[in-house]
Amino acid sequence: MNVFTSIGRSARLCLFAAMATVAVPAAAQVIPQPQTIIPAAPQLAASSWILMDANSGRILAEHNSDERLPPASLTKLMTAYLVERELDRGTINLTDMINISENAWRTGGSKMFIEVGDQVSVDNLLHGIIIVSGNDASVAMAEHLAGGEAPFADLMNQHATRLGMNNTNFQNATGLPGENHYSTAHDMARLSQHIINDYPDHYEIYSHRTFSYGGIDQPNRNRLLWRDPSVDGLKTGWTTEAGFCLVSSAKRDDMRLISVVMGTNSDEARAQETQKLLSYGFRFFETMKLYERGAVLATPRVWGGDINELRVGVDEEVFMTLPRNRNEELRARLNLNPDLQAPIAIGDEVGTLEVHLGDEVVGERRLVALENVEEGGFFKRLFDQVQRFFSNLISNFTD
Repeated sequence: MNVFTSIGRSARLCLFAAMATVAVPAAAQVIPQPQTIIPAAPQLAASSWILMDANSGRILAEHNSDERLPPASLTKLMTAYLVERELDRGTINLTDMINISENAWRTGGSKMFIEVGDQVSVDNLLHGIIIVSGNDASVAMAEHLAGGEAPFADLMNQHATRLGMNNTNFQNATGLPGENHYSTAHDMARLSQHIINDYPDHYEIYSHRTFSYGGIDQPNRNRLLWRDPSVDGLKTGWTTEAGFCLVSSAKRDDMRLISVVMGTNSDEARAQETQKLLSYGFRFFETMKLYERGAVLATPRVWGGDINELRVGVDEEVFMTLPRNRNEELRARLNLNPDLQAPIAIGDEVGTLEVHLGDEVVGERRLVALENVEEGGFFKRLFDQVQRFFSNLISNFTD
């Protein structure tokens, strides 16, 4: 069963039981309606880049986004993500004190400047990882969470697989060069999307401009935190092999974008090239929330159940990113299973939701049962069988 739904700015539903074709009188003059003109995405002085909407996941611009490259300290996004995950699960607390090993203290590169034998809180270490890119802090947390950097890297790779980061392999928690240590702009955008959406309580740290520990003040190297008030994260990276990299996120009104730029030739270049991407995305696109999680989109017939109709909807918020000023062209098509039979459990897939922009399908989501339907009694099931038989007979005849 297919049902079309009109989607306006308010995302209210207008259901059409049938579709009709209306002929235009021969004498009528058809005036084409203006559409938003979207220019080509900017070309950047970088090896690889991508621009993604954080809510809908739509990619607005990309170049070599699946090319495997050394990620440098962008690696620490996964290190921080795993710390945040354990905090969310309750296996560690921000106030837990971590003993600093000589191995962590000796780690080269950028530092938080922790000392051997220090007792440092998880909170301070997480700030040190995110804000000042502390390699020493990253190794200390890897040792605390997994007993060492090698088993922690194995955890990182397992979660990378879970998150769909199919072109990523980590060998350490810091991003220091490794022969088989690589990721992509696309995978880093996916990871950033999860950091923002999975653990929002910790995301505020990524916007901090400075961090002080042990009497040493250090700045966040993300220049856009000073230049653009809409930018509130995420992470810089640099090695000789990787060049200058930057993962940024910015929010304007209800729209949040994620930008990843890899392989630029300077600190200033990565900031400027990122700003080009963000400006392009906000200027020419908008993101709409079409449906709330649990919104009832249809109530199809159920056969053999203790109730006759099933509430059907989506089990997650539905966002769509589209060219500006084209929201009135959106239509939703509900492709429902035409023969729903009890029992049905909450969350069972019963069809799909297709979102159309003109003739283009711009999104698809699962339609699920929003309630349980138990089997009806013997006579109810028998009555439904008879009714279903004649319903199918009539349907076949009219077809």
